[in-house]
Amino acid sequence: MKIITIIGARPQFIKAAPFSEVFRKKNEEILVHTGQHYDANMSDIFFEELGIPKPDYHLGVGSGGHGMQTGRMLEKIEEIIVKENPDGLLVYGDTNSTLAGALAASKLHIPVFHVEAGLRSYNKRMPEEQNRVLTDHLSDLLLCPTDTAVHNLEKEGVTAGVIQTGDIMYDVVVRNIEISKSRYANGAWLEELRKENSNFPALKEKDFYLATIHRAENTDDPNKLRSIFAAFEKMDKPVLLPLHPRTRRLIEDYDIEINNTIIINPVGYLLMLYLIAHAYMVVTDSGGLQKEAYFLKTPCTTLRDQTEWVETLENGWNVLSPIEVDRILKLVTRELTCLLHPQPTLFGDGHAAEKINQAILDFNK
Repeated sequence: MKIITIIGARPQFIKAAPFSEVFRKKNEEILVHTGQHYDANMSDIFFEELGIPKPDYHLGVGSGGHGMQTGRMLEKIEEIIVKENPDGLLVYGDTNSTLAGALAASKLHIPVFHVEAGLRSYNKRMPEEQNRVLTDHLSDLLLCPTDTAVHNLEKEGVTAGVIQTGDIMYDVVVRNIEISKSRYANGAWLEELRKENSNFPALKEKDFYLATIHRAENTDDPNKLRSIFAAFEKMDKPVLLPLHPRTRRLIEDYDIEINNTIIINPVGYLLMLYLIAHAYMVVTDSGGLQKEAYFLKTPCTTLRDQTEWVETLENGWNVLSPIEVDRILKLVTRELTCLLHPQPTLFGDGHAAEKINQAILDFNK
């Protein structure tokens, strides 16, 4: 079987690793990198660390407005589909790359396979929500990470081609957490961060917050972004912030004052796993990081009003916070009763890649 796989952003690189390994044993995969994340720290390092095959096509679309970015991807992906004539096209998640790939394939009557189908935040102001809903309704095979995702599709009348496979990101965490701990234990994580900044402070494990901010709903609103950094300034522990290049530019544009926050460039997957596992708490607006924190049993505070990963809210492992300084501070200093509760198995058994592979092969019979 021959498929085209579309990737373009950090979470997609991570998810692609275990599937490509399984699928390529007996089948042909054409890997297309749209270039949505093009910075070396957000792209190249993931291919190196996770052993992802070199892309067959690199579209180099880069950043830009949603219409421009999606339109350029759509045009270039269509050309590749016509040239390669695959049996199907695989997309991950909810980025502009995801929607562009699904649109291009659907219009050319190529089956669309959507990994991470069925997620819903029910906030259509989020570009990601628009992307995931549209992609699901274009897809022929909807590969859901959880039972909740399956039920979400049922509510929209989508039942054909729906399969619960477990979460492929959990596969990657299971495969790599011990490698991460071995590589960065005994202070090696601090040494790695000091390569970038020789004055990096002597943080202690479980005595810092790990934060990320990148969603447009937070970064494009100067008042929200100022409130987030005002909360960081008042937190009882230092905040370590690997910062998306776009967010860094906006902080400068808005002239936001930074205190109690250590800004670093985006880091590789293995170091990020270590930081998540050894932070006191994760504070983020990222969907993927909410899950990784949950998998690694690190409490999380999500700087959003909704989450597509409602399972992480169970027993208070993750809580949602409006962008209000006092509310954020109250939630990050909450009593962590979640640590007293065993986590239910909600995201599969670590073998989602094999189940996705089998579902695609069965679809092609």
